[in-house]
Amino acid sequence: MARNIQSLERAAAMLRLLAGGERRLGLSDIASSLGLAKGTAHGILRTLQQEGFVEQEAASGRYQLGAELLRLGTTYLDVHELRARALVWTDDLARSSGESVYLGVLHQQGVLIVHHVFRPDDSRQVLEVGAMQPLHSTALGKVLSAYDPVAHSEVLEAERKAFTPRTISELDQFEGVLDLTRARGYADDVEETWTGVASVSAPIHNRRRMPVGAVGITGAVERVCKDGELRPDLIAAVRDCARAVSRDLGAGRF
Repeated sequence: MARNIQSLERAAAMLRLLAGGERRLGLSDIASSLGLAKGTAHGILRTLQQEGFVEQEAASGRYQLGAELLRLGTTYLDVHELRARALVWTDDLARSSGESVYLGVLHQQGVLIVHHVFRPDDSRQVLEVGAMQPLHSTALGKVLSAYDPVAHSEVLEAERKAFTPRTISELDQFEGVLDLTRARGYADDVEETWTGVASVSAPIHNRRRMPVGAVGITGAVERVCKDGELRPDLIAAVRDCARAVSRDLGAGRF
């Protein structure tokens, strides 16, 4: 009978620990939990980090799962409750809006795209699952920053780069945008991240009414906006989708 490879067993145990524990874990916590010497644990973590399976927060030195796990295929995503609950509703939103639909979650100091429904036409499109978007300029990122205290802290610490002349980078103005997002229940991005592109997004909550993600549509400004404003029907469709996914997660009515 072939013997198991010990280093792979330890790496697998490390990934399970990071997946099932706190949001981030330090080297000492990981080594202690797995009964490993710090040097051994650090070597495995360094290898996993180089491969993108683990990421280390620069400020605290703590570790968390990396985005590369999402790029390995849909098997991992299928067990992700948020994505599983959102599948039907995001498909419906793409059909009703005629635009691309994105489902995003907080990851480090950005938005990780965990599900992407193509715009329902014959145009050439690229699957963006596993891509990262900025917190401060995208509609998905603004929603997470407005409703998730962790995201809010991280966006304040991150560099708020001006991608276009319309990007809001100054802190007081940005906080005003987050206040408006909470008051309206949705966020927008009209050429703040990409010229000619507009987005609208709304928050998704779980059974404890905690924000767990955001869903939104993205498309050409001339389709998403009318007379310089976001189309009200698209705003309503995105908010309805977010509420439906939240209800399926046990959040009840909002």
